[in-house]
Amino acid sequence: MKKLKRSSRLVEMTQYLLSRPHTLISLTAFADRYQSAKSSISEDLAIIKEVFEEEGIGELHTLAGAAGGVKYTPKMQEDTALTIMTSICRQLEQPERVLPGGYLYITDMLGQPEMLADVGRIFATAFADRKIDVIMTVETKGIPLAYATAACLNIPVVIVRRDNKVTEGSAVSINYVSGSTKRIQTMSLARRALKEQSRVLILDDFMKAGGTIQGMMDLLFEFKATVAGVGVFVESGEVELEERLLEDYVSLAKLTAVDMKTKQTTVVPGNYFKI
Repeated sequence: MKKLKRSSRLVEMTQYLLSRPHTLISLTAFADRYQSAKSSISEDLAIIKEVFEEEGIGELHTLAGAAGGVKYTPKMQEDTALTIMTSICRQLEQPERVLPGGYLYITDMLGQPEMLADVGRIFATAFADRKIDVIMTVETKGIPLAYATAACLNIPVVIVRRDNKVTEGSAVSINYVSGSTKRIQTMSLARRALKEQSRVLILDDFMKAGGTIQGMMDLLFEFKATVAGVGVFVESGEVELEERLLEDYVSLAKLTAVDMKTKQTTVVPGNYFKI
């Protein structure tokens, strides 16, 4: 790369960091990339760090020593996240979203890049301090959420399928009981998709009693993997506590009431928010 003016270098360096979250980048790599002295690079990073923190973009961690460098961790301030999720809750309350069985139609929202980017950053903030190797979700609506979060955490995604595909090769399959319908269902994961002893973040788009998530947790047991966390985009608040199969999870929105006759719903921010 040709030598840049400082203003241009700051812009390019910022973009470089934003596109490589949770990646340790040495000062030497920056110095070589921009043909600049390490002292100048350190000054630039101090400016970027200040802006990131003041604007709630994230944190820039500096590691000292020969093997040190800087690492960008995406973060979103809780008040910003609450504003975003409050707006999403209002969209989820639209009468036409009510589906039989007390579910909400959210597929169209999970196709909006800006909303997904925001939700991914919120999940990444919620689980930023946990050691996570991979994100797991079940096909299909949870996939966009998983990839949006993975982009912020810079980790891979594995997708659990309802049935085994020949293109997946050898797979592990289990039966589980749906928490809401009490029906026995099947899910599978290719043996090559997940390394043993992995630390896994489970994400799901909608949770009633938690049967699907519990099934994924049971599947992880077969891989000798550890559940590092569970995140839910929308949880149903109409499930009795004794029917809930999970206790430790983070939800971003909560469906508290559904009137099937009037199509009126109430959706509030989830348990991630201390309100």
